[in-house]
Formats: sequence, C-alpha cells, structure tokens
Amino acid sequence: MNSALRNSVFGTVLFVTLATAANGQTFDLVINNGRVIDPETGFDAIAHVGIVDGEIVEIAQSQLEGEQVIDASGLIVAPGFIDLHSHSVVDLPANRLQAFDGVTTALELESGVLPIADWYASVEAEGRATNFGATASWSFARIATMVPEMPPVEPTAAWYQGAFNYPRWTTNVTTEEELDKIIDLIQQGLDDGALGIGVNSGYVPGVGGKELLRIWELAAENGVPVSTHMRNWSEADPLSSLEGLAMVLGLSATSGARTNICHLHSTNLHDTLKAADMVDKARSIGIDVHTEVYPYGIASMPIASAVLLQAGEAFRARMGIDFDSVRLIAKGRWIEDEADMRAEQDADPGQFIIMRYLDEEDATDADILRKVTALPWIAIASDSIPYTQPDGTPITGEEWPMPDNAFSNPRSAGTYGKFLREWVREDELLDWPEAIAKVSLIPAQLFDGQVPAMERKGRLQEGMDADITVFDPETIGDRATIDRPFETTEGIEYLIVNGTAVISGGEMDTDVLPGKPIRK
Repeated sequence: MNSALRNSVFGTVLFVTLATAANGQTFDLVINNGRVIDPETGFDAIAHVGIVDGEIVEIAQSQLEGEQVIDASGLIVAPGFIDLHSHSVVDLPANRLQAFDGVTTALELESGVLPIADWYASVEAEGRATNFGATASWSFARIATMVPEMPPVEPTAAWYQGAFNYPRWTTNVTTEEELDKIIDLIQQGLDDGALGIGVNSGYVPGVGGKELLRIWELAAENGVPVSTHMRNWSEADPLSSLEGLAMVLGLSATSGARTNICHLHSTNLHDTLKAADMVDKARSIGIDVHTEVYPYGIASMPIASAVLLQAGEAFRARMGIDFDSVRLIAKGRWIEDEADMRAEQDADPGQFIIMRYLDEEDATDADILRKVTALPWIAIASDSIPYTQPDGTPITGEEWPMPDNAFSNPRSAGTYGKFLREWVREDELLDWPEAIAKVSLIPAQLFDGQVPAMERKGRLQEGMDADITVFDPETIGDRATIDRPFETTEGIEYLIVNGTAVISGGEMDTDVLPGKPIRK
C-alpha cells in the first residue's frame, strides 16, 4: 500500500481489508463524502466514488468500501485539471510542482517538439506524476530545415534555445523546397502520435501566409488541432495583434482545421477584450476555434525572441511597455534599459525572461485580466516553463523538493491555485462548477472527436479515467511569486492519476509516477 497515505486535518485516509460493495464490485480506491462536481452532466452533490484499475466505475449515494478509502468530507472532488500549455512537462521536478497545483494531465501544445517518437520514449522512460502529450512542432521543423549549423533535431528545450543563435529561421521566408521538408517532418510527428501541430508563429515574424495555410491544411487533413501563439505581437497598426488574430480565424475557417489560440491575453495585450469578442463571434458562426488564458499578466520567452529585438521606440509603441518590464529569470533581476537588454541578448540569447505586459497593480490592466479570465468558454492553462538554477542549469531528474534557488515563472507552480482562490473564492466571479469546467472539461473538449483518450478525461463520470483532483475550497490558493516561483499551491489534498494517489493528505508520494502518454 501507498505509505504516503495518512491522516490529515482535511480528510482521513483509512486502510481496511479488501471490501466488496453490495453489488459485488470490489474497489481499489474509494473517495467518500466529498462534494462531487462533474461539469459535463451538471452533477453537483455529496457522493461517493469507486475506482477499479484506473477507471471510475461507480458514483454512489451511499458510502463505498475498498482497499484504500479517502474521507473527502468538506472537500471538492473534481475531474483532474488539464493543462493545455505546459512547457515544464519536459522535466520531472517541474511536473511534480504542477501536480501540486491540481494538474493530472500536462500537454505541450503551443510549441510542441520533434522528433515526437523520441520525446514520448524519453519522458515515458523517466516517468511523470501526470499524464503527458505533445504536438508536432512547426518551429522545430523550421529550425531543422533552415539552420544547417544546428545539430540533428532533439526533443529538448536546450536544442530549441540553441537555435536563437541563428535567427534566420525566425526572419526568413521559406523556399518551396524548405516548406516541403517542414511538412514532411511535421507529418512524421503526426504519424508518431502527436496530438496536433504546434505553431509558435509569434516568434517567427518572417513567416508568410502561404506557409501557415499549408500548416493549417495539413492539420485538417490529419484531423488534429493547431495550437498557435499567433503572429503580430503589437497594439499598434499596421501588423497589430488583432490583425494576426483575424488571420488565425481566417485560416481556421477556410482550412476547416480546429484551432487553439494560446494565451489570448498575452498576445493581444491591452486589446485583449476586443480579441475575446472577435473569438466569441467567430465561434457563434461555427468556426471551430478555442482559446486559453492564465491568471497572470506576465509572459515568458527566450530573451532573443523577435519581439525583444525591436528598437526601443518601436518596442514601446507596439508593446505598450518599456524594457524595464523585462526580468531575467535565472539571474533574478529586472532589465534596466535598452543597453542592458542588448548586452544580455548578446551574452546569452537563449536565456528565459519574464515580461510584465499587464500590471496587476494598475486598475485598468487588472480589469482586463479579471474579465478575460472569467469568460466561461475560455480554458485556463499555465504556460509553465522549466526551472533552472541561477547559472541557468536546468533542474531535472529526481531532485525534490525544488531548491530555494530554483527560478521560473510563478505560473509554473501556481496557476490553478491562483485562479480558484482569486476568481472563485475571493471575488466570486465564477462559482465552483463554472470554474472546474474551465480547468477540466473545456480543455478536454479541444480534442473531442479527434483524440479518443482525451474524451475519457475532464469528466467525473462512471467509465471515465480516474484522474481526480480533491481540494479544500476554503484553503486552495497559490503561494508562488516572482521571487519564489517554486512554492507549492495550498489546498490540493489528494491527486489521483490513473487511479493512483500521487498526493495524499497534502503530501506527495515520490515513489509513484502513474502518468501515461496520450497520443493521437
């Protein structure tokens, strides 16, 4: 039995002899007395959940018995949270922090990776606390095709970051021969089980519309979604973010490919609410478009990303901020001015930064963030990034807990805790069922009819996968900050992944890694 299961002030785990329900069903794990919420059926009541072989097999009005029994009195029992935008799934310590934030499935959709088969094999060999999956990366394919100086493509963040030493893959239009090779590389990734195509066009201002149309058409041919960081990162015309959004909506409509627009607010800045209105209207006329946001006003990216290479006057006009809104993650300091920015870009072009584009202390900015995050049809996602030491060395392997010198974006540890604390418990912008839909069902629905494995997630019903987040609505909340981004979320009392307790009584069992790969 799991030695980490223990008593806690929020719920009691009891060990009993193997028990059989009145109908003859034997349960591996039982969750009794919790407020069970299923956003798809609208079920919301005190109930009792029985699990066998990683599947929910019974939701009962009467208490159940089993090999392991959790008393969830006073707790909410919800479908496991699904993160559509997790870059930190590549490393086990960061993945465990996401588990502490209630995540049972973490997907790398925006950027994706290549080669897909190698990525799945390496992650599965190391093991993960959560389920995992990825898209086939258009960016990786572009780099592998257009930058002969790069070593053979590897499914790692280090390989991707190294490509920023050769920026032509971000600035140049492809030839027909190059585009054919890019298509072939992506198709191989799809054949190997990728969950769709990741199109990070916000970092590639040189891409043309014809190339993007080929990518969207490829997705439609394969029956998979495109997840995109849209192009034209700017508040100013011409080439504004709203123009880039219109292009994405047009690509989705004309190709027929389902589209997931990543972090709608960070790419539309102070035009976010107008952008949300555009997406809502597109959905109302049948365009198959989805989107997600995170409950922060801070973005992360390599320091040599195209948007940060703009001259000071252009950067200020187009982004609505100055360079002193940029923070070096591993070095733990804010950029002083443009000269400081250029020096850091020359010294270490692949290092990650935080960019504050909406100031949560400013009433206007805070209102934008509050309103877009509360929209009931938009998913919540973290855009989490890996953790590094001050010298930039990634924190990998079995290291746990995270050391006090670990750096990242606080989104990587606190997204779901912050969302539930601030938008639900404190400000009451959403009720619990509405909020749970945004972190479970709505993300899962991105794959409806395309990825059968995801149709068994995001729902708390008989016959669904036993991915379950059990949290205390009175204490759920983030603790991660910019200065201490490694602090775990409070209030996640139990986390069940494929029927196995990863967190019990608020404590993580590092001996179990029940996450499974999710493929097309």
